[in-house]
Order: sequence, then structure tokens, then C-alpha cells
Amino acid sequence: MPRYRVTVEYDGTPFNGWQRQPHSPSVQATLEAAILGFSGETVTTQAAGRTDTGVHALGQVAHFDLSREWDPFRIREALNFHLRPNPVAIIEAEAVPDTFEARFSAKARHYEYRILNRRAPAVIEANHVWHLPMDLDAEPMHAAAQLILGTHDFTTFRAAECQAKSPIRTLDRFDVRRELDHMVITASARSFLHHQVRSLVGSLKMVGEGKWRPADFRAALDAKDRRRCGALAPSRGLYLMKVDY
Repeated sequence: MPRYRVTVEYDGTPFNGWQRQPHSPSVQATLEAAILGFSGETVTTQAAGRTDTGVHALGQVAHFDLSREWDPFRIREALNFHLRPNPVAIIEAEAVPDTFEARFSAKARHYEYRILNRRAPAVIEANHVWHLPMDLDAEPMHAAAQLILGTHDFTTFRAAECQAKSPIRTLDRFDVRRELDHMVITASARSFLHHQVRSLVGSLKMVGEGKWRPADFRAALDAKDRRRCGALAPSRGLYLMKVDY
């Protein structure tokens, strides 16, 4: 059966995450309904990352099989037609070997977390940033982030319900920068634990507002204790930006 890979952009606000849910809207179910609409086939899509409720994507990747060959251009155009008016778009579509797996073939995943750091509340970006009115200092936040690069036990920064067999992960990039009244946090790794990025961001906030030193952030990692983690950052500020293969 021919296999196809699609790059998907979506606003996660109205969805209960990527994964299909029995009684709630999901990105996966919305995409599969669009595939049924143009091809007449009921398929199961697989994604590079099962984003949580409210998390957005600019470069999610998914694959699916169809019973006959289609022009990838037609797949993209047909899917975008059937996806309307949902806030989901297919940016690219291509035929791939049947050995390709959106999840298991991935070599790196790149996330971005966006904080609106100003006194005035978010209006246009209300569902797309974490609004924090207190002053945050990007310099110690970035310094703290550099202290946890590499391979570590990230138990402190994983969800209690995380189903990963091991808490060991390798964080390849973790940067904090200020762009006017926005704080932008980028994280790259081959794979992440459940809630890992949001947990890290919530703890970096403590550094940014002066409640923790960078060394305290590293000490929380070394403690391997979920109770040492700061408050979980909300999902609305998180974006899956790109997946490398």
C-alpha cells in the first residue's frame, strides 16, 4: 500500500490534543475524516508527537497508507479542502517508502515556548502565549537552561502519568531569548517525556523572576523528584515547530 507523509500545521485551541478521543475533538480524528472525505478510505494516521490539549504545531508530521497511488499535490489540496473550517492545514504532502514511520523514524523534535512578558494582557495572542506580567530576566534563564544540556534523568520534569519506560533523555538544545515583550524558549531533542518542556518552562519562570538561581534549577534536575518542579506552564504557549528525519 502506498504510504504518504504530511506536514501539518494546527491551532490546538479547539482540540483535546492530537490523539483521537471518543467524545472530544482531536487533530487526528479531524485529519482522518478529511482523508476519508477525499479518498473514501478509513485510515489510521500516526504522528511524530502526540501533542496535548491546546498545544499548537507548525511542523507536525504524520503518515498514513492508502490503497492506491495519489499525486501528493492532489492529496495536499484535497485534504485542505476537506479540513475547512477547522484550524488545520497541510503544508506539504509526499510519497514515502513503507519503512517510514512518522514517530519512530524521527531523529529530532524541535519545540518553541512563547511567553508574553508585559503588564497588559494578551488579546490577539490570548490562546497562543503564556502571559506573565512580572518582569522576567532572560539572561539567568538562559544560563540555567545551559546547565541541563546533555543526557540526564529528567524525573523531576516529567508528568506523573508519563508512560515512557525510562526518564533518561538527551537535551540537545535549550535556549532562552527576549524578543521585545516576548520570551522565546527553544528546546530540541530526539524525544521528550510527557510534559517535559512545559515542566522545564514552569521552573525557568522561577529563575526569571529571581526566586531561583540557575544553580537551583540544576539542583531540581539532580533531585530526580517531581516535587522539586515548578508549576507546569500552560499548554497554550507551546508549539511543535519541526521534526527532523
